[in-house]
Amino acid sequence: MYSSTEEPGLVASKGVPTFKDLLSLLCAAHTLWGLSDARRIIDAGIAEVDRFGSPSNIAVVDAGGSLVAHMRMDGARLGSIEHSIDKAHTSVLFRSATGDLTRDSEPGGRFWGMALSGLGRVLVFAGGVPLRAGGEVVGAVGTSGGSRRQDTAVAEAAAAAL
Repeated sequence: MYSSTEEPGLVASKGVPTFKDLLSLLCAAHTLWGLSDARRIIDAGIAEVDRFGSPSNIAVVDAGGSLVAHMRMDGARLGSIEHSIDKAHTSVLFRSATGDLTRDSEPGGRFWGMALSGLGRVLVFAGGVPLRAGGEVVGAVGTSGGSRRQDTAVAEAAAAAL
């Protein structure tokens, strides 16, 4: 057992991070961006939606998959609210665009049945894209309301705003 008074750094030069190191990494991942960034991400998504006119829902989650911000455009389907949130949640959990997971989740695919996991929150429809900073996944954006191609374009444009 390591004492809580140890200095941050590797424990006894064994390459084992201390609790403080792990806590610092976790906090850094959750604080690289905040609500103002989430609003900018959503605004970029709205600008892309305006190009094709299909009202959408746009959700932004943090590195743990927890909702930071959500917006439902006027006229967007109510059923798409949960879809946008779950697409973002799935994208951050699997560190991948949700559209890229579709083929592998079909019968015979390496992730067959994955959509039944995660308490029903795993959604492999296109429209979820990870948010990356410094090469690390720090969150995700999920969109729902258009076609597969439209949701992907909105999510990608929104993610580019980070």
